[in-house]
Amino acid sequence: MAPLAGLRVLDFTQNLAGPFATQILGDLGADVVKVEPPGGDPARRWGPPFVGGNSHLFQVVNRNKRGVIADLKTERGRARVLELAADSDVVLQALRLGVADRLGIGYEAVRAANPGVIYVSVTSHGTEGPLAGDPGYDPLMQARSGLMSVTGDPEGDPARVGTSIVDLGTGMWTAIAVMGALMERERDGRGCHVTTSLLDTALAWMSYHMTSYLDTETLPRRMGTGLAMIAPYQGFPCTDGSVMIAAGNDVIFRRLCDALGLDLAGEPDFRSNASRVANRERLAGIVGECTRRLSTEALIGVLRRHRVPAAPIHTVASALADPQTIATGMLRRSDHPGIGDYIDVPLPIRWNGRRAALRRYPPEVGEHQGELFPEDL
Repeated sequence: MAPLAGLRVLDFTQNLAGPFATQILGDLGADVVKVEPPGGDPARRWGPPFVGGNSHLFQVVNRNKRGVIADLKTERGRARVLELAADSDVVLQALRLGVADRLGIGYEAVRAANPGVIYVSVTSHGTEGPLAGDPGYDPLMQARSGLMSVTGDPEGDPARVGTSIVDLGTGMWTAIAVMGALMERERDGRGCHVTTSLLDTALAWMSYHMTSYLDTETLPRRMGTGLAMIAPYQGFPCTDGSVMIAAGNDVIFRRLCDALGLDLAGEPDFRSNASRVANRERLAGIVGECTRRLSTEALIGVLRRHRVPAAPIHTVASALADPQTIATGMLRRSDHPGIGDYIDVPLPIRWNGRRAALRRYPPEVGEHQGELFPEDL
């Protein structure tokens, strides 16, 4: 499946959010041209560790692209990229507010060269408000949105989510927005200016926390592995680790009680989810006394037999060794010409059982200069 084959995407973005968006478009078949400044995308140097001279953060968001160098601070550089923009369906940039205009690649300049273009601005805080011109980074958005306040141990400090969830989420929303804009262009023939923002993404991830607070005026608190609205719905200790148990309704709770030999389902304090939430700490203590006597393997075995959703709380190493992880095909090995045992993580989608193809490895700095700027040969 390559539904975007035949479309060209001109990518001025750097770091993580924008490159992830354009990688999604490239995985879907678009010809993505990554334009880097002299010296390359700063994310190439976000390490160690490095693979093939580039950071892993760079490698995982830049496949299926061609790469060129252009100095947008020079007239020649600006003229060159505007020529590319004139022949592109989508142009993306993630510069601070006003910088794209100063460099000659703002929306009006690109639209003048290409009236039908889908122009995308990946912003930090959006285009309005007192912080619109400020730079933005994933942990800052986790902090400002309140996401950190609900993450971590109840007795500990606020914590950053352990992956770049705001950057990667913004990349996803951006790719979705581009595809929507392309569909609209099919109907009316007109381009448009798409805007996404890191802060918008972080706020969207906080949706039910925010609406619950507006309704109840009760601040959500850090729950560790738990969820405030459901119980028992958290990690429980075992002899050799922990297991996440998701008893998401009354039927599953009764199965959990059967699995652990507990006579709780009929008690008023535990009969409904609302009553279990009200008595969550006592319930967690009772369930934990049972689980801590078992190994993770034994506990998961008995829970599976009773059809109670559960999973081991893995480390990265044990997650990689999990037979289900291996079965997914989400660790793709290929023969990179310069990197032994090259592994990437493909687009987590299948069409008729097949994943999007790896057509190009992440480009070296200026690797395709001669293809797009033949005069440089």
